[in-house]
Amino acid sequence: MNRNLVIITSFTFIGAFFGLFGCENDRNSDVICKNNPELCADLHRDSWCRFEKADLILHRLQLKNTESPSGKQLFQHLIYLENYSQCVELAAGVQHVLNTQRTSDRQRAYAVSTQNLSELQEFTKNNNDVYLAYYRWIRFNDQASLQIVIDQYKAGMIYDIDILAQLGAHYIRISPNEAKHIYRYLFDTVDTEQFNPDWLLAIASLYQQEQNFEYVYIFTKAYSLIGDEKLDSSQLLSLIGTNMSLATSLDSQASALIDDIRGNRFSNSESAVLLEDKKN
Repeated sequence: MNRNLVIITSFTFIGAFFGLFGCENDRNSDVICKNNPELCADLHRDSWCRFEKADLILHRLQLKNTESPSGKQLFQHLIYLENYSQCVELAAGVQHVLNTQRTSDRQRAYAVSTQNLSELQEFTKNNNDVYLAYYRWIRFNDQASLQIVIDQYKAGMIYDIDILAQLGAHYIRISPNEAKHIYRYLFDTVDTEQFNPDWLLAIASLYQQEQNFEYVYIFTKAYSLIGDEKLDSSQLLSLIGTNMSLATSLDSQASALIDDIRGNRFSNSESAVLLEDKKN
């Protein structure tokens, strides 16, 4: 499909001047739509899905001002478009008794958004940029696209946190040591604000597979501490035969792990041994 045709028919290629516009998304979106009506003509008009709509509008503006969008920009636009479409689908199901045109407007916007999304997916399906290959892998389980991502990873060309985390989850069953290597890199480099507590559960599942139940305990306990999640203590203790003395020691290790993560000092801490590769 011709790039200009996609822009005209789908309003897709259009990001996020958040530094320029600040956080007042509604007002900023109104200004953008007033000055660039073609970016907003296919969207619903009321205040539902305001954040999803604002993200989409801002990204359309970025792409409108970009001569040649990168794979990452197109990937981001796919995600923004998905988020908008999913939200407006729910909004379209709300029936207005007195203002029926709102319902029909949302239904129209949803229909157009699904068409736009389908067109952009078709437009990017043969693009081997790693971000677009990653999208096809996680959305459609496309194995050829997964191989593109793996090849880029093995070449040392992937630094994106989300892609690395997804690869870590992929490797848990087929190559546990590779998974440990990826998660250790994430623990070493990711700031506390970007740290995803679900990584701890992923590692716990890895050690469950290896039947290393003490490490399962540590990472599950750490997840409960950093995510403020309540756990069934009896199930956790059953992992270690209800050994209370051992539980006290493992609790301390879990607390130390969280302190090292929050302090951005994992790589030089005693906790780092928890993700050492098992030597064969």
